[in-house]
Amino acid sequence: MTTTTRRTLLAGATIGAAGLAMPNIAPAQETPGVTANEIRIGSTNALSGPASSYSVISRCLEAMFQRLNEQGGVGGRRIRFIVYDDGYQPPRTLEQTRRLVEQDRVAFLFNQLGTPTNSAIHRYVNQRRIPHLFLATGADKWANPKEYPWTIGWQPSYRVEAQIYAKYILEQKPDARIALLYQNDDFGKDYLHGVQDVLGQRFSSMVRTATNEVTDPTIDSQIVQLQATGADVLICGVVPRFAAQAIRRVFDMGWRPMFFMTNVSISVGAVMQPAGPERGVGLITSDYRKDQSDPAWADDPGMNEWREFMRRYLPDADLTDNNYTYAYGVGTTMIHVLRQCGNDFSRQNVMRQATSIAPMDIPVLLPGIKVQSQPDNYNVIRQMQLQRWDGRSWVRFGNVIEGANV
Repeated sequence: MTTTTRRTLLAGATIGAAGLAMPNIAPAQETPGVTANEIRIGSTNALSGPASSYSVISRCLEAMFQRLNEQGGVGGRRIRFIVYDDGYQPPRTLEQTRRLVEQDRVAFLFNQLGTPTNSAIHRYVNQRRIPHLFLATGADKWANPKEYPWTIGWQPSYRVEAQIYAKYILEQKPDARIALLYQNDDFGKDYLHGVQDVLGQRFSSMVRTATNEVTDPTIDSQIVQLQATGADVLICGVVPRFAAQAIRRVFDMGWRPMFFMTNVSISVGAVMQPAGPERGVGLITSDYRKDQSDPAWADDPGMNEWREFMRRYLPDADLTDNNYTYAYGVGTTMIHVLRQCGNDFSRQNVMRQATSIAPMDIPVLLPGIKVQSQPDNYNVIRQMQLQRWDGRSWVRFGNVIEGANV
């Protein structure tokens, strides 16, 4: 196995030993990726390249499926989880997804990383009616069941997140001068659109923008450009590598705006530590997950469940990296859907179950925040809470907020 190009998980005790009755399944041609003892699930992630800090998500999901297989699998079948590296490059995502679908013949796709990368395969998977489940991206467009019924996200919408920041800014600084740095793709543009939603006609007078490409070496020049506008608020919609750069650069320049960072780039281990924890004091974000560094969860049953899983299956992992709590949450949701399928793992039923989740608690999500879905509402997580970095951990403030568009 070559971990930089492919990861395949096929672990656990053998299912289907002599004397064990196997459930009935549809003929193979009707149920791709499903045999009497196996379900093949495919994914892509940035196992290399500028967004590779997210690769730990797939690592955690592999371990979760390993644990599931050790417990007997689902419907008498083990999970075979196949992950290919796309380097966060959309053409490679399409190439690797076609490989998963046409060569590996996976039953469905799960938790593929990235907004631009999933955008490259959006139509392909929907035309072929392949479940494209719980994507590792909060782009607003993944909740569009009328046009793309086979695609569903998981985490809260970036656009709604930006709306929450803009509303808070207006409450705290009605005459704010806002600087917005966003990645020049659908991921970053959701932050632009969310701020525009709230400010309306005031946007052009209140906001100055700069963009970056994911292939840029740094975002230093954009930060300098935005400081020169005289802004007293800064919002960043960038991946972790550039988030750490932005925090460091803003601090070192002596600029002290009210500073907001996308919640996909606030990991203590992957962002705050490389930036320098003291440089991020006062930084504001939002989240829906419990933060391992928050003392409030020291004895929390849900986080203790997660810690025990990590101790047993990923003992060398950095527990300050919230990508692991993200993975545990989305993995728990996927396993719940598989169990809801009973013995029918056809693509139609997998999609039906993924879009019919009754409100449920997840061990690593904040109190009051639930996972749910309906056939006409693909927003799986609909609430967030603001939080502020104090130099050691993220401190929550205010109430759990539900986005306007969900």
